[in-house]
Amino acid sequence: KRKSRGRSKGAKGRDSILYCDGCGRPIPRGKAIRITRPVSIVDPQLRKELEKKGAIIARSYVTKTLCVSCAVYQGVRKVRAREERRTSARR
Repeated sequence: KRKSRGRSKGAKGRDSILYCDGCGRPIPRGKAIRITRPVSIVDPQLRKELEKKGAIIARSYVTKTLCVSCAVYQGVRKVRAREERRTSARR
C-alpha cells in the first residue's frame, strides 16, 4: 500500500471535507486532486481570426476538485503498478 495512505496531510489530524466536482462525493482535503485549466470564452475558429488581427483575448481559469475515482476516469491520474505506488508520481 501507499506510504502516505493516499493523502498529503501528514500528522495534522482530521482534514476538512471538500466535494468532488465530478460526482459530488465528500472527500478529505488531503486526498482531493485539484486541477486548474484555462477555458476560452470565445469559439476557437473566431479566436484564431481575432488573434490574426492582433486582438488580445482573455482566458478564464477553472479549478476543479476531483476525487481519485473521477481523476482516474477523466485521465488526470493514471493507475500505477503495485511496486510504483510507494514512490511519489513525477508530474
